[in-house]
Amino acid sequence: MFERLEQLAARYDEVTHLLSDPAIINNQERYRELSKEHSELSPLVQAYEKYKKTKNDAQNLRELVGSSDDAEMRELAAVELQEAENALIRLEDELKALLIPKDPNDDKDCILEIRAGTGGEEAALFAADLFRMYTRFAERSGWKAELMDWNDTGLGGFKEVVFAMRGKHAYGMLKFESGVHRVQRVPDTEAQGRVHTSAATVAVLPEVEDVEVDINPADLQFDTYRAGGKGGQNVNKVETAVRITHRPSGIVVACQQERSQFQNRERAMKMLRAKLYEQGLKEQTEAITAQRRSMVKSGDRSDKIRTYNFPQNRMTDHRIGLTLYNLNEIIDGKLEDVIEALTMADRAEKLQASET
Repeated sequence: MFERLEQLAARYDEVTHLLSDPAIINNQERYRELSKEHSELSPLVQAYEKYKKTKNDAQNLRELVGSSDDAEMRELAAVELQEAENALIRLEDELKALLIPKDPNDDKDCILEIRAGTGGEEAALFAADLFRMYTRFAERSGWKAELMDWNDTGLGGFKEVVFAMRGKHAYGMLKFESGVHRVQRVPDTEAQGRVHTSAATVAVLPEVEDVEVDINPADLQFDTYRAGGKGGQNVNKVETAVRITHRPSGIVVACQQERSQFQNRERAMKMLRAKLYEQGLKEQTEAITAQRRSMVKSGDRSDKIRTYNFPQNRMTDHRIGLTLYNLNEIIDGKLEDVIEALTMADRAEKLQASET
Protein backbone atom coordinates (compact mmCIF):
# COMPACT_ATOMS: atom_id res chain seq x y z
CA MET A 1 0.00 0.00 0.00
CA PHE A 2 2.73 2.45 0.97
CA GLU A 3 4.66 1.87 -2.25
CA ARG A 4 1.51 2.82 -4.13
CA LEU A 5 1.07 5.90 -1.96
CA GLU A 6 4.63 7.04 -2.72
CA GLN A 7 3.94 6.66 -6.44
CA LEU A 8 0.75 8.70 -6.20
CA ALA A 9 2.46 11.38 -4.12
CA ALA A 10 5.18 11.65 -6.77
CA ARG A 11 2.53 11.91 -9.46
CA TYR A 12 0.77 14.65 -7.48
CA ASP A 13 4.00 16.67 -7.36
CA GLU A 14 4.48 16.13 -11.10
CA VAL A 15 0.94 17.29 -11.91
CA THR A 16 1.33 20.32 -9.63
CA HIS A 17 4.45 21.31 -11.59
CA LEU A 18 2.76 20.72 -14.96
CA LEU A 19 -0.15 22.99 -14.04
CA SER A 20 2.24 25.94 -13.88
CA ASP A 21 3.70 25.19 -17.34
CA PRO A 22 2.62 27.91 -19.83
CA ALA A 23 2.29 25.29 -22.59
CA ILE A 24 -0.22 23.35 -20.45
CA ILE A 25 -2.08 26.50 -19.44
CA ASN A 26 -2.56 27.41 -23.11
CA ASN A 27 -3.92 23.91 -23.85
CA GLN A 28 -7.30 24.15 -22.14
CA GLU A 29 -8.30 20.51 -22.65
CA ARG A 30 -5.03 19.20 -21.19
CA TYR A 31 -5.20 21.74 -18.38
CA ARG A 32 -8.71 20.56 -17.44
CA GLU A 33 -7.56 16.92 -17.43
CA LEU A 34 -4.61 17.67 -15.16
CA SER A 35 -6.70 19.90 -12.88
CA LYS A 36 -9.18 17.07 -12.40
CA GLU A 37 -6.38 14.60 -11.66
CA HIS A 38 -4.83 17.08 -9.20
CA SER A 39 -8.19 17.51 -7.45
CA GLU A 40 -8.69 13.73 -7.18
CA LEU A 41 -5.18 13.09 -5.82
CA SER A 42 -5.20 15.98 -3.34
CA PRO A 43 -7.23 14.35 -0.49
CA LEU A 44 -5.12 11.18 -0.71
CA VAL A 45 -1.80 13.03 -0.67
CA GLN A 46 -2.89 15.27 2.21
CA ALA A 47 -3.95 12.23 4.25
CA TYR A 48 -0.64 10.50 3.46
CA GLU A 49 1.37 13.54 4.55
CA LYS A 50 -0.59 13.64 7.80
CA TYR A 51 0.06 9.91 8.27
CA LYS A 52 3.83 10.34 7.78
CA LYS A 53 3.98 13.26 10.21
CA THR A 54 1.99 11.33 12.84
CA LYS A 55 4.23 8.29 12.35
CA ASN A 56 7.33 10.44 12.82
CA ASP A 57 5.83 12.02 15.95
CA ALA A 58 5.06 8.56 17.33
CA GLN A 59 8.63 7.44 16.75
CA ASN A 60 10.01 10.49 18.57
CA LEU A 61 7.64 9.90 21.49
CA ARG A 62 8.60 6.23 21.61
CA GLU A 63 12.27 7.19 21.90
CA LEU A 64 11.44 9.73 24.61
CA VAL A 65 9.54 7.14 26.66
CA GLY A 66 12.51 4.79 26.46
CA SER A 67 15.26 7.30 27.17
CA SER A 68 13.99 10.06 29.45
CA ASP A 69 15.13 10.08 33.07
CA ASP A 70 12.15 12.27 34.04
CA ALA A 71 9.28 10.04 35.22
CA GLU A 72 6.66 12.75 34.68
CA MET A 73 7.98 13.40 31.17
CA ARG A 74 7.86 9.68 30.37
CA GLU A 75 4.26 9.50 31.58
CA LEU A 76 3.17 12.47 29.47
CA ALA A 77 5.03 11.08 26.45
CA ALA A 78 3.37 7.68 26.95
CA VAL A 79 -0.10 9.28 26.88
CA GLU A 80 0.73 11.23 23.71
CA LEU A 81 2.25 8.09 22.15
CA GLN A 82 -1.00 6.17 22.70
CA GLU A 83 -2.96 9.00 21.07
CA ALA A 84 -0.55 9.04 18.10
CA GLU A 85 -0.79 5.25 17.65
CA ASN A 86 -4.60 5.44 17.70
CA ALA A 87 -4.43 8.25 15.13
CA LEU A 88 -2.16 6.09 12.93
CA ILE A 89 -4.77 3.33 12.91
CA ARG A 90 -7.51 5.77 11.89
CA LEU A 91 -5.32 7.38 9.22
CA GLU A 92 -4.34 4.00 7.78
CA ASP A 93 -8.02 3.05 7.46
CA GLU A 94 -8.67 6.40 5.79
CA LEU A 95 -5.83 5.83 3.32
CA LYS A 96 -7.13 2.36 2.49
CA ALA A 97 -10.55 3.85 1.77
CA LEU A 98 -9.05 6.58 -0.41
CA LEU A 99 -7.11 3.97 -2.39
CA ILE A 100 -10.31 2.14 -3.37
CA PRO A 101 -10.72 2.65 -7.14
CA LYS A 102 -13.32 5.31 -7.79
CA ASP A 103 -16.33 4.50 -9.95
CA PRO A 104 -15.69 6.59 -13.10
CA ASN A 105 -19.43 7.18 -13.41
CA ASP A 106 -19.86 8.76 -9.97
CA ASP A 107 -19.37 12.33 -11.20
CA LYS A 108 -21.85 11.95 -14.07
CA ASP A 109 -25.42 13.11 -14.38
CA CYS A 110 -27.95 10.30 -14.35
CA ILE A 111 -31.31 9.18 -15.68
CA LEU A 112 -33.94 7.71 -13.36
CA GLU A 113 -36.78 5.46 -14.48
CA ILE A 114 -39.62 4.77 -12.05
CA ARG A 115 -42.27 2.19 -12.96
CA ALA A 116 -45.35 1.12 -11.03
CA GLY A 117 -45.23 -2.56 -10.05
CA THR A 118 -47.75 -4.74 -8.27
CA GLY A 119 -50.63 -2.90 -6.64
CA GLY A 120 -52.63 -1.29 -9.43
CA GLU A 121 -53.49 2.39 -8.97
CA GLU A 122 -51.90 2.45 -5.51
CA ALA A 123 -48.58 1.36 -7.08
CA ALA A 124 -48.92 4.17 -9.63
CA LEU A 125 -49.52 6.68 -6.82
CA PHE A 126 -46.46 5.33 -5.01
CA ALA A 127 -44.41 5.78 -8.20
CA ALA A 128 -45.54 9.42 -8.19
CA ASP A 129 -44.48 9.72 -4.53
CA LEU A 130 -41.02 8.37 -5.39
CA PHE A 131 -40.76 10.82 -8.28
CA ARG A 132 -41.58 13.68 -5.90
CA MET A 133 -39.14 12.32 -3.30
CA TYR A 134 -36.22 12.37 -5.75
CA THR A 135 -37.11 15.75 -7.25
CA ARG A 136 -37.33 17.24 -3.75
CA PHE A 137 -33.92 15.72 -2.97
CA ALA A 138 -32.62 17.35 -6.16
CA GLU A 139 -33.86 20.72 -4.88
CA ARG A 140 -32.13 20.14 -1.52
CA SER A 141 -28.89 19.24 -3.34
CA GLY A 142 -28.98 22.20 -5.72
CA TRP A 143 -29.44 19.89 -8.72
CA LYS A 144 -31.73 20.22 -11.70
CA ALA A 145 -34.37 17.58 -12.43
CA GLU A 146 -35.56 17.36 -16.06
CA LEU A 147 -38.67 15.38 -16.96
CA MET A 148 -38.14 13.30 -20.12
CA ASP A 149 -41.01 10.86 -20.56
CA TRP A 150 -44.05 9.73 -18.59
CA ASN A 151 -47.26 7.73 -18.71
CA ASP A 152 -49.69 9.00 -16.09
CA THR A 153 -52.90 7.40 -14.89
CA GLY A 154 -55.01 10.56 -14.76
CA LEU A 155 -55.52 10.09 -11.02
CA GLY A 156 -52.20 11.57 -9.93
CA GLY A 157 -50.14 8.44 -10.41
CA PHE A 158 -47.53 7.28 -12.92
CA LYS A 159 -47.37 3.97 -14.71
CA GLU A 160 -43.86 5.08 -15.58
CA VAL A 161 -41.85 8.30 -15.45
CA VAL A 162 -38.34 9.02 -16.76
CA PHE A 163 -36.30 12.04 -15.74
CA ALA A 164 -32.70 13.26 -15.67
CA MET A 165 -30.78 14.46 -12.62
CA ARG A 166 -28.09 17.03 -13.32
CA GLY A 167 -25.76 18.01 -10.52
CA LYS A 168 -22.54 17.28 -8.66
CA HIS A 169 -21.99 13.52 -8.10
CA ALA A 170 -25.61 12.82 -9.13
CA TYR A 171 -25.02 9.21 -10.24
CA GLY A 172 -22.61 8.48 -7.38
CA MET A 173 -25.18 9.56 -4.81
CA LEU A 174 -28.22 7.88 -6.37
CA LYS A 175 -26.82 4.67 -7.88
CA PHE A 176 -27.84 2.55 -4.88
CA GLU A 177 -31.50 3.54 -5.36
CA SER A 178 -31.94 0.99 -8.16
CA GLY A 179 -34.25 -1.87 -7.27
CA VAL A 180 -37.75 -2.66 -6.02
CA HIS A 181 -39.22 -0.20 -3.52
CA ARG A 182 -42.14 -1.54 -1.47
CA VAL A 183 -44.80 0.56 0.27
CA GLN A 184 -47.16 -0.44 3.08
CA ARG A 185 -50.01 1.98 3.78
CA VAL A 186 -53.77 2.48 3.78
CA PRO A 187 -54.86 3.70 0.32
CA ASP A 188 -57.28 6.60 0.06
CA THR A 189 -59.77 4.24 -1.57
CA GLU A 190 -59.66 1.73 1.33
CA ALA A 191 -62.90 2.15 3.30
CA GLN A 192 -62.06 -0.32 6.10
CA GLY A 193 -58.61 1.07 6.88
CA ARG A 194 -56.65 -2.03 5.84
CA VAL A 195 -52.95 -1.70 5.03
CA HIS A 196 -52.08 -2.59 1.43
CA THR A 197 -48.67 -3.53 0.03
CA SER A 198 -47.61 -2.18 -3.37
CA ALA A 199 -44.33 -1.76 -5.20
CA ALA A 200 -42.49 0.30 -7.79
CA THR A 201 -39.15 -0.24 -9.50
CA VAL A 202 -36.41 2.38 -9.76
CA ALA A 203 -33.54 2.24 -12.26
CA VAL A 204 -30.63 4.70 -12.10
CA LEU A 205 -28.46 4.99 -15.22
CA PRO A 206 -25.33 7.11 -15.69
CA GLU A 207 -25.75 9.58 -18.53
CA VAL A 208 -22.97 9.07 -21.07
CA GLU A 209 -21.63 11.02 -24.01
CA ASP A 210 -21.63 9.98 -27.64
CA VAL A 211 -17.97 8.93 -27.57
CA GLU A 212 -18.58 6.37 -24.81
CA VAL A 213 -21.11 4.28 -26.73
CA ASP A 214 -20.79 3.30 -30.36
CA ILE A 215 -24.23 3.23 -32.01
CA ASN A 216 -24.71 2.27 -35.64
CA PRO A 217 -27.41 4.57 -37.10
CA ALA A 218 -28.57 1.67 -39.29
CA ASP A 219 -29.58 -0.21 -36.12
CA LEU A 220 -32.06 2.49 -35.09
CA GLN A 221 -35.76 2.82 -35.88
CA PHE A 222 -37.29 6.25 -35.33
CA ASP A 223 -41.03 6.78 -34.79
CA THR A 224 -42.88 10.01 -34.02
CA TYR A 225 -46.22 10.54 -32.32
CA ARG A 226 -48.25 13.22 -30.61
CA ALA A 227 -47.24 14.11 -27.08
CA GLY A 228 -49.75 13.66 -24.28
CA GLY A 229 -50.69 15.83 -21.33
CA LYS A 230 -50.70 19.57 -20.84
CA GLY A 231 -48.20 21.75 -22.65
CA GLY A 232 -47.78 24.33 -25.36
CA GLN A 233 -50.04 24.91 -28.31
CA ASN A 234 -48.28 22.23 -30.37
CA VAL A 235 -48.97 19.48 -27.86
CA ASN A 236 -51.54 16.94 -29.13
CA LYS A 237 -51.52 18.66 -32.56
CA VAL A 238 -48.04 17.99 -33.99
CA GLU A 239 -46.03 14.77 -33.83
CA THR A 240 -43.19 16.11 -31.67
CA ALA A 241 -42.73 13.06 -29.42
CA VAL A 242 -40.02 10.61 -30.49
CA ARG A 243 -39.62 6.87 -29.95
CA ILE A 244 -36.33 5.12 -30.79
CA THR A 245 -35.92 1.35 -31.09
CA HIS A 246 -32.43 -0.17 -31.01
CA ARG A 247 -32.97 -3.31 -33.10
CA PRO A 248 -29.98 -5.44 -31.95
CA SER A 249 -30.82 -5.12 -28.25
CA GLY A 250 -34.56 -4.53 -28.48
CA ILE A 251 -34.23 -1.46 -26.23
CA VAL A 252 -36.97 1.14 -26.75
CA VAL A 253 -36.80 4.72 -25.44
CA ALA A 254 -39.14 7.67 -25.84
CA CYS A 255 -39.25 11.37 -25.05
CA GLN A 256 -42.18 13.79 -25.24
CA GLN A 257 -41.17 16.60 -22.88
CA GLU A 258 -39.85 19.16 -25.39
CA ARG A 259 -41.94 21.09 -27.91
CA SER A 260 -39.74 20.26 -30.88
CA GLN A 261 -39.13 16.87 -32.44
CA PHE A 262 -35.39 17.61 -32.68
CA GLN A 263 -35.04 18.26 -28.94
CA ASN A 264 -37.01 15.15 -28.05
CA ARG A 265 -34.84 13.13 -30.41
CA GLU A 266 -31.68 14.43 -28.71
CA ARG A 267 -33.01 13.54 -25.27
CA ALA A 268 -34.16 10.11 -26.41
CA MET A 269 -30.67 9.43 -27.78
CA LYS A 270 -29.22 10.31 -24.35
CA MET A 271 -31.54 7.77 -22.77
CA LEU A 272 -30.58 5.12 -25.34
CA ARG A 273 -26.86 5.70 -24.81
CA ALA A 274 -27.35 5.37 -21.04
CA LYS A 275 -29.24 2.09 -21.42
CA LEU A 276 -26.68 0.61 -23.82
CA TYR A 277 -23.86 1.73 -21.53
CA GLU A 278 -25.55 0.09 -18.55
CA GLN A 279 -26.04 -3.12 -20.54
CA GLY A 280 -22.37 -3.23 -21.49
CA LEU A 281 -21.28 -2.42 -17.96
CA LYS A 282 -23.46 -5.19 -16.57
CA GLU A 283 -21.90 -7.73 -18.91
CA GLN A 284 -18.41 -6.63 -17.85
CA THR A 285 -19.13 -6.94 -14.13
CA GLU A 286 -21.15 -10.18 -14.13
CA ALA A 287 -18.05 -12.31 -13.56
CA ILE A 288 -17.03 -10.17 -10.57
CA THR A 289 -20.45 -9.95 -8.93
CA ALA A 290 -20.87 -13.73 -9.26
CA GLN A 291 -17.81 -14.28 -7.04
CA ARG A 292 -19.05 -12.36 -4.02
CA ARG A 293 -22.48 -11.26 -2.85
CA SER A 294 -22.51 -7.49 -2.69
CA MET A 295 -23.64 -5.87 0.57
CA VAL A 296 -25.10 -3.06 -1.52
CA LYS A 297 -26.56 -4.79 -4.55
CA SER A 298 -26.20 -3.72 -8.16
CA GLY A 299 -29.86 -2.78 -8.56
CA ASP A 300 -31.31 -5.91 -10.15
CA ARG A 301 -35.05 -5.35 -10.53
CA SER A 302 -35.80 -8.59 -8.67
CA ASP A 303 -34.21 -7.29 -5.46
CA LYS A 304 -36.58 -5.79 -2.90
CA ILE A 305 -34.25 -3.14 -1.52
CA ARG A 306 -36.47 -1.00 0.67
CA THR A 307 -39.81 -0.84 2.50
CA TYR A 308 -41.74 2.34 3.29
CA ASN A 309 -44.19 1.63 6.12
CA PHE A 310 -46.46 4.64 6.55
CA PRO A 311 -48.48 3.48 9.63
CA GLN A 312 -45.20 3.14 11.58
CA ASN A 313 -43.51 6.14 9.90
CA ARG A 314 -40.69 3.67 9.17
CA MET A 315 -38.26 3.14 6.31
CA THR A 316 -36.16 -0.01 6.19
CA ASP A 317 -33.35 -0.65 3.72
CA HIS A 318 -33.04 -4.43 3.63
CA ARG A 319 -29.56 -4.55 2.09
CA ILE A 320 -27.78 -3.05 5.09
CA GLY A 321 -30.40 -3.49 7.82
CA LEU A 322 -30.97 0.25 8.16
CA THR A 323 -34.23 1.32 9.84
CA LEU A 324 -35.23 4.95 10.30
CA TYR A 325 -38.40 6.32 11.87
CA ASN A 326 -38.68 9.58 9.94
CA LEU A 327 -40.44 8.35 6.82
CA ASN A 328 -42.41 11.58 6.50
CA GLU A 329 -39.12 13.47 6.09
CA ILE A 330 -37.55 10.86 3.80
CA ILE A 331 -40.53 10.80 1.43
CA ASP A 332 -40.23 14.60 1.35
CA GLY A 333 -36.71 14.30 -0.04
CA LYS A 334 -34.51 14.08 3.07
CA LEU A 335 -32.39 11.21 1.76
CA GLU A 336 -28.98 12.31 3.03
CA ASP A 337 -28.79 9.84 5.93
CA VAL A 338 -29.92 6.94 3.75
CA ILE A 339 -27.43 7.72 0.99
CA GLU A 340 -24.56 8.17 3.47
CA ALA A 341 -25.30 4.81 5.13
CA LEU A 342 -25.39 3.00 1.79
CA THR A 343 -22.17 4.66 0.65
CA MET A 344 -20.38 3.73 3.88
CA ALA A 345 -21.59 0.14 3.65
CA ASP A 346 -20.36 -0.13 0.08
CA ARG A 347 -16.99 1.33 1.05
CA ALA A 348 -16.64 -1.07 4.00
CA GLU A 349 -17.39 -4.04 1.76
CA LYS A 350 -14.84 -2.93 -0.81
CA LEU A 351 -12.25 -2.44 1.93
CA GLN A 352 -12.90 -5.96 3.20
CA ALA A 353 -12.63 -7.35 -0.32
CA SER A 354 -9.32 -5.55 -0.93
CA GLU A 355 -7.83 -7.11 2.20
CA THR A 356 -8.70 -10.71 1.25
